[in-house]
Amino acid sequence: MGGRSAASKAVKERLLDAVLRGDCVAEMEKLPAGSADLVFADPPYNLQLSGDLRRPNQSRVNGVEEAWDRFADFASYDAFTRAWLLACRRVLKPNGTLWVIGSYHNIFRVGAVLQDLGFWILNDIVWRKTNPMPNFRGRRFANAHETMIWAAPAMDAKGYTFNYDALKVFNDDLQMRSDWLLPICTGEERLKDADGTKLHPTQKPEALIYRVLLAATKPGDVVLDPFFGTGTTGAVAKKLGRHFIGIERDPSYAAAAKRRIAAAKPATGAALKVIEGKRAEPRVPFGALLEAGSVSVGDVLTDSRRRFVATIRADASLLCEVKGRQHVGSIHRVGAAVQGLEACNGWTFWHVEADGSLQPIDDLRSALRRAMAA
Repeated sequence: MGGRSAASKAVKERLLDAVLRGDCVAEMEKLPAGSADLVFADPPYNLQLSGDLRRPNQSRVNGVEEAWDRFADFASYDAFTRAWLLACRRVLKPNGTLWVIGSYHNIFRVGAVLQDLGFWILNDIVWRKTNPMPNFRGRRFANAHETMIWAAPAMDAKGYTFNYDALKVFNDDLQMRSDWLLPICTGEERLKDADGTKLHPTQKPEALIYRVLLAATKPGDVVLDPFFGTGTTGAVAKKLGRHFIGIERDPSYAAAAKRRIAAAKPATGAALKVIEGKRAEPRVPFGALLEAGSVSVGDVLTDSRRRFVATIRADASLLCEVKGRQHVGSIHRVGAAVQGLEACNGWTFWHVEADGSLQPIDDLRSALRRAMAA
């Protein structure tokens, strides 16, 4: 048993931070089940382009002309999508999530297959491009956005990572919305070949992947990208202290990805920590304060205005008498009852006397959490 465990660990260590060459489905079948905390997928869009696209001055627009973006028909594309999504599902941890990006050409078909396979869609994110390519023919709206689907492996999946509070700080203390305004990949970030031509036609900006990994991973997590391209996901993962597994079948893309990732500088230690709200903290019931001696049976609690007085009982319930009527129950239930409300956060409502002033019992809970973490 110990030998198999050691072998499995060795396989995982060999795959971490590696660029695997080959077909994404075949390579994912070689990976251990449940080895990825997050999958970011940027699959072929099946753009269905026909003929050259030219600007008003008749210069040719370099679009996506590579063979990897061509499929015989929608049925072929759907079969391909189903195959790689099934492979991702096996590799993904039960509490992991999947992100997939696409345009109107493919994202609706991908979403339908996702749901057919039992994935549960958590959000769709609209990437609004600050500098989209114009519509040169003037027959349609300028295509100024792409869509990302964020999904869990199943409807009842629990424990997936969402760094809500970190994103809120990132966004100047405003809740992060599902529309992200970011530029497309240009300038020095855009990789070029020896002739100065863009190396990959659909290279994504690092800022986009940065926000995805900030939102849905933790330091040390493993990020799988089955369509690795020039390694944007790997470069960002390395900078943020995450591990990656990249799969790419094109040798020129894979080589560029390795060079790019080797040059990326990782952050370390405390710099990788993010703000975590109370949702991420361990649950501490009021009874735990009794067990720890933070409060005692018979102690008295009051509200911040000293209108109500409640006695702590042996089972951590409160007894409070108001106008001849006794209220008994949890800190939340009694707090609501004495105020005539439907609900109450007892942690912030009830206070204890400490050094001549009132202190919310939530402070006692915070102190106990710190002691538990020490």
